[in-house]
Order: sequence, then structure tokens, then C-alpha cells
Amino acid sequence: NSSESHNCAKSILTSDRLQIVVTLSEFFNETWEAANCANCLMNSSEGLTNSTVEFLDLFNKSLTCFEHNLQGQNIYLPPNNYTEVCKNCNETYRMLNDLYNNLQRMNRQGGESGHAAHLCIDVEDAMNITRKLWSRTFNCSVPCSDTVPVIAVSSFILFLPIVFYLSSFLHSKQKKRILILPKRIQSNASLVNIQEKYS
Repeated sequence: NSSESHNCAKSILTSDRLQIVVTLSEFFNETWEAANCANCLMNSSEGLTNSTVEFLDLFNKSLTCFEHNLQGQNIYLPPNNYTEVCKNCNETYRMLNDLYNNLQRMNRQGGESGHAAHLCIDVEDAMNITRKLWSRTFNCSVPCSDTVPVIAVSSFILFLPIVFYLSSFLHSKQKKRILILPKRIQSNASLVNIQEKYS
């Protein structure tokens, strides 16, 4: 009976002791949710979002650039010298990193997928792999653009106490201490003599 079809399906799915179909279904659903897979797909789940396609394309270009420049390295260079990779792939890596940061910002506001959460696991893993290769394997570090202002402000703050004490020393009047001796009160005997003179 159609009225009993739900109960029939339920009894078939849970007929074995392990309930393997239900367990697998729950596992895959939880994995899908935990990995935020819906965030890489259009609302109707017809395909990948445009931003995900763009990111994965740029990710592949970055890996291709890394591989191409590694093949061009001189075999006599030490293995930790990856200057060619750092120099030639810098622009591609920066574009990928900027796109990832923009995707994160967009995703907090709902993004293309309509889900406001983390980016999907494919995008996050791809960026983690690229950053690990860039910073740890190739040791490509770009100096922070804020270095000069930070050093200038730190130097100014460290120099302030010296300026303060020097200016207070120069502008303060250096007075010599003059000892002022207190006038002593005449003794009682002399006062008596004075009173006797006038009386």
C-alpha cells in the first residue's frame, strides 16, 4: 500500500543489525555539511559557482608555475634556494591569495551560494596547500609593507624619554643652593637687660 510505503522503506533500511544504509547515509550527510560543500555550488546545485571555478583555475596556474620554475632551477643550487619560483610566481600567488581573501569576505555576507559560513573544503584545502608550498617549502616571504612605519613609530616612542629628560635638564634653572641662616632669638638675659634700660 502507498500509505505504508514510508514504513516499508524504513523497515527495509533498518532491517539489518548494523543498519549500514542509514549509518552510511548519515555519515555522508554529516561529511557534506562539515565540509561546507554547498558553498562551492550554485543555489540549485547545478554546478560550481563562478568564483569557485575562477579560484580553482588560478590554483592550477599557481601549481603549474611552481612546477615549471622548479624544472628550470639549476641542479647545482642547494635544495632550499627557490629564488626563481619566488620571483616568477609571485604575481600568480598574490592574485590567488587576494581572490581567496575576497571569497572569504563575500562568503561571510552570503556569497554566490547563499550560504553564510566557511568556504567549501576544496577551496580551503587548495589555499592551505598553496600557502604551505609558498612559505614553508619555497621559503618565499614578501617583506611586510608596514615595516618602515612600525620601525619609525617604535624609534620615536623609544626616543621620547631621552628628549624629555634632556629638555627638562636644559630648561630647568640650575640654582645654587644658598643657605639662609635663621635669625636667632636673643637670649632671655639680654632681653632682661634691654627691659632694665628702658624702665
